[in-house]
Amino acid sequence: MGLFSFFKRSGKKIKSADETPSAEDLKKEVADLGLDAEGLDITVEGDKVKVSGSAVSQEAKEKIILAVGNVEGVAEVEDEAGGEEPKFHTVEKGDTLWAIAEKTMGNGAKYEAIFEANKPMLTHPDKIYPGQVLRIPA
Repeated sequence: MGLFSFFKRSGKKIKSADETPSAEDLKKEVADLGLDAEGLDITVEGDKVKVSGSAVSQEAKEKIILAVGNVEGVAEVEDEAGGEEPKFHTVEKGDTLWAIAEKTMGNGAKYEAIFEANKPMLTHPDKIYPGQVLRIPA
């Protein structure tokens, strides 16, 4: 269980700038990314999203938290699905996956592991942006 903060004004746009995405919008985004949300429920309360239930895997749960959190209009995601506490990193201005790997994993060459851990949300290792939250693999 945890509460994760996201930058509300950055992320993928799935609604107009003045609208908060609905639970249906976020479920569609998860499905469009090909993520398996079986056993999980996604609800929206204002700019906060709750993910509850039982995920098919820890990896699937973490990717779904990121997929819904990295949508414009979402400020927080509350993890009520149990399991291990995910390790996330918020991208700062000037960050690269190499620098993030050095900072979080002790070796910049492990950037590919971070890239792989964030697919399908990431499509290229150089396409990250400040405010984006990334999953750091164990």
